[in-house]
Amino acid sequence: MLAEERFGIILELLEKQQTVSISQLCEKLGISEATARRDLTALDRQGRLTKVHGGAVALRETVQSGSDEPDFVTKSKLHIDEKERIARYAAAQVNDDDFVFLDAGTTVIRMVEHLTKSRAAFVTTGITCARRLVEMGLRAYVVGGLLKPGTEAIVGGVALEGLQGYHFTKAFLGANGVTVKEGVTTPDTEEARIKAKAVEQAYMTYVLADSSKFGKAAAVTICPMNKVCIITSRLPDEAYRQHAVIKEVEAGSKSEKTSRPAKPNL
Repeated sequence: MLAEERFGIILELLEKQQTVSISQLCEKLGISEATARRDLTALDRQGRLTKVHGGAVALRETVQSGSDEPDFVTKSKLHIDEKERIARYAAAQVNDDDFVFLDAGTTVIRMVEHLTKSRAAFVTTGITCARRLVEMGLRAYVVGGLLKPGTEAIVGGVALEGLQGYHFTKAFLGANGVTVKEGVTTPDTEEARIKAKAVEQAYMTYVLADSSKFGKAAAVTICPMNKVCIITSRLPDEAYRQHAVIKEVEAGSKSEKTSRPAKPNL
């Protein structure tokens, strides 16, 4: 039996019973303990299960509420290397003739530092993002509304009305979670409404999500996965490619792997 076949059986067992032991795998698959351990190690590294002493447990999708959301400073210090790779690739997608929406996400803000297309115009709901755009000498428009403490994002009805009149060629959003069932999610209802409106008003939307965001569901859905192109640093499970356009930016290079041709929001 090939390794991938064994992997499939192991994951099916975990889906049914949530835990699996080395001895159970040896009996079920007719393999040695050493092979069973290697299989679990490989699946753990792929982010498809959690290896524990004597076996493995299924990954549990967590739900994050608005009160659990880290503040801007805390989030900006997490997964720095991955965010940097994603940000560089995302910035390269902007052309001189683009009219771009940028939200207040920390990876989106990092993306601004790599923008080189000086003729593009940008609309943002992020105070820090707006400041960085101006520092870069880029044309920036700030949407009015209520300023949310912590994430420094502009939200509320006034902001939604402001976005209604724009038609973006591209939008770049951050997210707190990505799952097949819940889609692209965030803990805050107000921010979710802003992000969803940006998706609606954009011809093409990119979600910038490091590997830690997959398998986690925050409280509010922004949109289904198939409505956006997800740029990530490492995809923990290849099964996600069946549900979305995903660009995986590899470490140490500017290359990327694409699941399938990107489709715009029509």
